[in-house]
Amino acid sequence: QVQLVESGGGLVQTGGSLRLSCSASGGTFSSHAMGWFRQAPGKEREFVASIRWHGSMTYYADSVKGRFTISGDNAKNTVNLQMDNLKPEDTARYYCNAGEGSVWFRYYENDLWGQGTQVTVSS
Repeated sequence: QVQLVESGGGLVQTGGSLRLSCSASGGTFSSHAMGWFRQAPGKEREFVASIRWHGSMTYYADSVKGRFTISGDNAKNTVNLQMDNLKPEDTARYYCNAGEGSVWFRYYENDLWGQGTQVTVSS
């Protein structure tokens, strides 16, 4: 069974940087897009960024535009998220996604999801 595995989370000070990575284990899959979502305690899971493989188009939530950069490799089923100038409000658990969620920028329960990696930004 294919699983998505995230890495790269951690604790960083305001203004710092982190790089998240996501790769598939247990096989390969085909998806029109991959991306990242995040969920803070008491809040719903929200779209952060995605990349559509056709044309390599990238999309970002307004809250992260200019600070985060998504990249990936369709053939390898990998996606990365470079996060710069981090703010306390970026603190959340970050989830890798493959499926409709990365196409339509919303949560789809039946998509392929990773277990998440925690990002904490201290003020």
